[in-house]
Amino acid sequence: MRRFGNWLYNTLWANWTRRVIALLGLVAGCVLVYMFLPPVGEPESCAIGVERHDGECVGVNGTGYAFGTPEIEKVAGAIAKENEEFVGDKPHVTVALMLPLQPDIAAERKQLRSEIQGAYLAQYRANREENTPLLRLVLANPGDAYAQQRRVVDQLAQMSRDDHVNLRAVTGFNLSLDATEKAIARLTNELSIPVLAGRVSADELANPEKSTGKDPYPGLARIIPTNRQQADALANFHGELRDEQTVLVRDKRPHDIYNNSLAKAFGRDEDGPPGPKDQTFQSPSITDPGDTGNDFTLIAQNICQSTARYVYFAGRPVHLRLFALKLADVQCRGKKYTIVSGSGAATLERYMKGDDWARLRGGGKEPVITVQYAAPGHPAAWDRQLSGEKDAKDRPAYFTEPQEELNKLRALIAKGSAGDIGPTSLDDSRTMLVYDGVRTVAKAVLLANAQTEGTVPPLRRVSDMWQRLEAVNRVHGTSGWICLTNAGNAYDKPVAVVELEPRTEKLRFVGIGWPEDKRQPEDCRVPSDTR
Repeated sequence: MRRFGNWLYNTLWANWTRRVIALLGLVAGCVLVYMFLPPVGEPESCAIGVERHDGECVGVNGTGYAFGTPEIEKVAGAIAKENEEFVGDKPHVTVALMLPLQPDIAAERKQLRSEIQGAYLAQYRANREENTPLLRLVLANPGDAYAQQRRVVDQLAQMSRDDHVNLRAVTGFNLSLDATEKAIARLTNELSIPVLAGRVSADELANPEKSTGKDPYPGLARIIPTNRQQADALANFHGELRDEQTVLVRDKRPHDIYNNSLAKAFGRDEDGPPGPKDQTFQSPSITDPGDTGNDFTLIAQNICQSTARYVYFAGRPVHLRLFALKLADVQCRGKKYTIVSGSGAATLERYMKGDDWARLRGGGKEPVITVQYAAPGHPAAWDRQLSGEKDAKDRPAYFTEPQEELNKLRALIAKGSAGDIGPTSLDDSRTMLVYDGVRTVAKAVLLANAQTEGTVPPLRRVSDMWQRLEAVNRVHGTSGWICLTNAGNAYDKPVAVVELEPRTEKLRFVGIGWPEDKRQPEDCRVPSDTR
């Protein structure tokens, strides 16, 4: 040990020249360590604007980073190309798409791809058809179940104040959870950033129409009917069901606003003798079935002994699939059931497995279980509604204009002019609805900027435009006309009634339901009995 010490001294410290060389080497080594290793206590960087926290890459990025999700690599790359090559340094506003971007389940990764594709295709079209400023699109990952939304909202706040970024709206929001509500509340109340909620349908995440005080979410707009409106549309489509014909099965897991809101919407009083009591269960999470299969078998046995033929289901797709299979397995002496759910079930088909369809047929040719839900849109809706109608009065604009818009979206995908964005599918309505959401933001920016072309409108000016989106300024959505009330809610937005078809093992469009039990006004003017 002593010899080694003498060697170090003679080699590194015996004279001033060696001391200087040793110190310079030490400094260079420290610099290299600092450059290639994150400082102690600081998070690891995943990409520009994205840091690793609690095992997830959380943050905001528009340069092509796919957040470790292979399914979205192509569309994330297309967004980066649009931002860099088409938008560049030209006058622009930034729109953030806020969604959990690292899902574990394959079906959810495909859903995510559909949603991002819709946002990108809307950006691509708006940038080539609307006046300046152009749209720059960025992806914002708030973590699983929006659990780390506060970090992302902090970033979005900075982006809204940056004159080079010009964040002017946040859209997305595909899960009605407590954490989602906190994000929307802070964005709209504290930061005055306009929010366009795409797929969250809980009534609690909407400004009330009859409010006389301060809105809970000033600057919030939404283009999907609320759960209450969906339930109204389904009831109007089916006609009045008697209470003894229905039973409610609901998930009572805490902090899931969607389940609670849908249960309230389906829990309305119906005419006739009372039906069976509500059947409750509690799932461990949005995507984990846990031991709910055992509960569903027992619930199915109870329903089998009741007079119910329609089952309202207030829960997530993973649990809806399992419940439908358990109800089919019970084989209630030849009884057949229709399970009715909300827009969260729009992706149920992607959770179906090989032998599931046969189980829904009860081993025969005809289904014993039909699953029907209120979808925010369906690609077959307008063609079906207009088929065979040659008379102009039977081809109203609230059908023909959405059909034209949907055909433009189809053409954009078919031509491939927007680049390679991966496999596309419109059947689950996610691409359509997110596309409509970004198109709605683009329309608001256009109106806010109508008198001063080429400049960037202030935040408040954009959110003020939500209430102008009606009549001549309506949005021609692929999912239907978007006419907003002063509360920022879509007025009488049509609901596509869709069902799983066990015979063909596909989704089937059944018809259109209207929340107000009447079609939208011909001119899309919102009546005075709304706010």
